[in-house]
Amino acid sequence: MTSVAEHLEAVLAQISPVPARTVPLSRAHGLVLAEDVTSPVDLPRFANSAMDGYAVRAREIAGVTPEEPRVLPVLGDIPAGDGRALTHRDFHAWRILTGAPVPDGADAVVRVEDTDGHPREVMITRAVEVGANVRAAGEDVRAGSVILSAGTRIGPAQVAVLASAGVAEVRATGQLSVVVLSTGDELVPVGEPVGPGQIHDSNGPMLIALARAAGHFAVHGGHLPDDEKAIKAEIEHHLGHADLVITSGGVSKGGSYDAVKSVLTGAGSMEFTEVDMQPGKPQGFGLLGRRKVPVFTLPGNPVSVLVSFEVFVRPALAALAGQRYEAVTLPAVVLEGWSSPEGRQQYHRVRLSRDTSGAYAVAPVGGPGSHLVGGLALADGLAVVPAEVTDVATGSRVSVLPLRPLGEIEADLAQEQDRTGSGQQERG
Repeated sequence: MTSVAEHLEAVLAQISPVPARTVPLSRAHGLVLAEDVTSPVDLPRFANSAMDGYAVRAREIAGVTPEEPRVLPVLGDIPAGDGRALTHRDFHAWRILTGAPVPDGADAVVRVEDTDGHPREVMITRAVEVGANVRAAGEDVRAGSVILSAGTRIGPAQVAVLASAGVAEVRATGQLSVVVLSTGDELVPVGEPVGPGQIHDSNGPMLIALARAAGHFAVHGGHLPDDEKAIKAEIEHHLGHADLVITSGGVSKGGSYDAVKSVLTGAGSMEFTEVDMQPGKPQGFGLLGRRKVPVFTLPGNPVSVLVSFEVFVRPALAALAGQRYEAVTLPAVVLEGWSSPEGRQQYHRVRLSRDTSGAYAVAPVGGPGSHLVGGLALADGLAVVPAEVTDVATGSRVSVLPLRPLGEIEADLAQEQDRTGSGQQERG
């Protein structure tokens, strides 16, 4: 069998980022920069006041104290956005607002709190150093310097710096078009009645949600029967427009009804392999069609599908979108042990909590079967058990791959801790 690391390496070795395109800044959120972005201007563009106060020359109020203040005539008001070319005059001041340009010749701003605030003659009660409360031109970013590097995902903060620099469009890759196909005669779309031997499709909606949570545009291409001709036609149709295709079901070893495997064996670079993992052993991947579209064929059991997405599909989506990606795991102490199959890397559903020291702790949730979905919604993460470990003992340590945003997990743990603390106080 192939190891998890070997299969992931083989997948990523075949993937190249989709072609970049030029997009306006208004549509760039969530995309990934394909090239470095340099600032065309200094930031700030001009010296401006960091707060409301009075623009002065620092040397002209040297030695001023509350006991020995100095009164200066005020030349006028400078609001934010003032475009006048103003020049400072010896032993005078300008009343200035936050963000307003500092007049030529002034080199500091006295806070309004350190004055009497008068509009025509101001009494200054505190001396300042040169540059005090002034945002110097270019102190944040110099024109020509790199403000965002290639591979950066554009979030709200990145949009802000691009807008500040006047960058109206960027070259980026990003939101991929993902097509999900569910296979099996037994599947019925959610909302429709099921007959004898049928079940509602959970893999399709789950894969759509997973792909969208990863930041991509995902659609359910439909429920495919166990019919090779229909499967071949549907997959070929989506190879013309999709960036990535995911199927679930129909890839087990040697099954007479494994239509997906039968259709795709020998096509493109498609390879089917057994990976030494639990769940998710049967895996398939390859590039198909003229556009060399990455196609994942995942097992049919829901837990296997979830694990396969997190371990293989999510990193592949990131590589395809040109993103930098590294799976984040949390160290945790095992509160209640379980067994793991020899020679297979296990991904066990667990619930996170805190032990008495405040460290992460885990306990198994739901049954071990890959078809059991009842406990799946209760799981915070997947405990990764190395292939050589067969007994996960209480008190041992495991790495946990989160299934929910860490902020959500932390908020739930804090709420649980508050409830526990309140309960103990009431009993006390």
